[in-house]
Amino acid sequence: MNGPKFRPLQFGVTRVQMREGATGVRYMKAEQALLAYPERLSDRLQHWAQTRPAHTFMARRCKNADGSLGDWRHINYGQAWSQARAIAQSLINRGLSVERPVAILSENSLEHALLSLGCLIAGVPFTPVSPPYSLVSVDYDKLKHVLRTVTPGLVFAQDERYAKAITATVAPEVAVVMAEGLLPGREVIPFENLCATPVTEAVDRAMAGTGPDTIAKFLFTSGSTKMPKAVINTNRMWCANQQQMAQSMPVLAEQELVLVDWLPWNHTFGGNHNFGMVVFHGGTMYIDDGKPTPALMHETLRNLREVAPTVYFNVPTGFEAIAHAMKTDDALRKTLLSRVQMFFYAGAALAQPVWDSLYESEEREIGERIVMGTGLGMTESGPFGIFVTNPNVRAGDLGVPTPGLELKLADMDGKTEVRYRGPNITPGYWRNPSETALAFDEEGFFRTGDAVRWIDETDIHLGLKFDGRIAEDFKLATGTFVSVGPLRAKIIAAGAPYIQDVVLTGLNMKEVGAMVFATPKVRELAGLPASTALADVLANNKVLTHFQQIINQLAATSTGSANRIARMCLLSEPPTIDKGEITDKGSINQRSVLTHRADTVAALHEERLHHILKPQE
Repeated sequence: MNGPKFRPLQFGVTRVQMREGATGVRYMKAEQALLAYPERLSDRLQHWAQTRPAHTFMARRCKNADGSLGDWRHINYGQAWSQARAIAQSLINRGLSVERPVAILSENSLEHALLSLGCLIAGVPFTPVSPPYSLVSVDYDKLKHVLRTVTPGLVFAQDERYAKAITATVAPEVAVVMAEGLLPGREVIPFENLCATPVTEAVDRAMAGTGPDTIAKFLFTSGSTKMPKAVINTNRMWCANQQQMAQSMPVLAEQELVLVDWLPWNHTFGGNHNFGMVVFHGGTMYIDDGKPTPALMHETLRNLREVAPTVYFNVPTGFEAIAHAMKTDDALRKTLLSRVQMFFYAGAALAQPVWDSLYESEEREIGERIVMGTGLGMTESGPFGIFVTNPNVRAGDLGVPTPGLELKLADMDGKTEVRYRGPNITPGYWRNPSETALAFDEEGFFRTGDAVRWIDETDIHLGLKFDGRIAEDFKLATGTFVSVGPLRAKIIAAGAPYIQDVVLTGLNMKEVGAMVFATPKVRELAGLPASTALADVLANNKVLTHFQQIINQLAATSTGSANRIARMCLLSEPPTIDKGEITDKGSINQRSVLTHRADTVAALHEERLHHILKPQE
């Protein structure tokens, strides 16, 4: 019997090698060797500037006078190279260095891109900082921590929206550069001044002085119960990882690469994976000012109706919104599916109903499916580490290691932790030797904290699937282990499209509980006006009846106390970035939610909350 038809896609790694280690340890790597790669990403920028100077490197919509977004402004490779060299000269003139790097507070923009490239040429590390640290936070604690850690000599902000954060956190002696606007009471260097700096031979000397071990950037992890750590990203890490991606995903080099992308550059998915991919392959990125939120998703859909990507990356909430829109949006289906060779998601689990909905729209529009690629990676791995081997991917599948990366599969109290060693792995955390020492085992493998198991124990070449975060798993009072990752994914799938995320409770208790963050679609379920307070929406009888059916369904398929949800509550207070409850990707930080909502956890298990849902026998 023939399976579903997919748009053809070549998979670079389909076979692995295994070797046995000490008791409870196995090692895994791709049969394919890692090929040679450039020493610096700036080499690739220079190459494209010389060979295709007129080709668009990046584009972003201009703002109209009324604040709306208008036509695209393009920067080609020749312009990017020229302006980045001028910026590099300005950084050299200011004596910036690894001890006094550049901090970028702003979201994705053409200026952000050019400043990053200028830093690479000059050999001055840069730190893209999560914009919510400046724009959403009220205490600026995380922003202060970032600036204390890297001690920047120059801070860039796109516009005056960042004025309050800069005034509260940036020392007076630190230079401030802005693309637009002024900062009351403080001297501001216009970004255009950097681009107009006369270039001298010092730029060539500075670039020649950079190499594989030169620090390109610091990327801060989201942090859980601790403050974020500054992950050192070297040229070797970045370039090796781009070569690994090219070998695991040959599609990247098979045709003209075009991305339409919103993923934030302060995060490794957007800033290393996608930004680096465009520079490495001489592609084009259209900066998407949309986002998978109710307020901004319309902009993403608008861009995807206009620009056809060749590969498309997003997080699960983004694909969920796209899947819903494609059911009725003919223009979206036509443009998005016209030449895209692969979809790719990361950051959290993608519910199977979303997957199925995408496939349905694809088959209706083009008569075949688009492969949904995925894998496993992290800030400390560049990020790309593990990737699927065939088109028949299911929720939770990860695949096999990319060339040059060796995996160590280590038994951890009945779970299997995956650890990494290879040229794409960080040398450690900046100015944090204690955390660096804890991050690596005695053989130099990075401890990911991710648990895995085989997709098919009879065929190791299919690779691994996700089995949760080891630190999230816990024991009930009975001593029974609760495997959080798979159970959480099961609940989200059962509650689609009304469950955004779930935090499981029950540490040292007799039963497992679930605290649910609902999606905005729950308002449609209630049939209440958009202005209705979320607490009133969640207390609505229609909503409670629906979630009662969900918990009943879950109980009917449970096999024991470790995977039976015995009590559930719906949370009306959304997760906050200030408390570290939500990461920059939009995924929930389980440990942080449990820490900051300990009173709610206790009240749930002591039955002191209103509207606690329990399975009806």
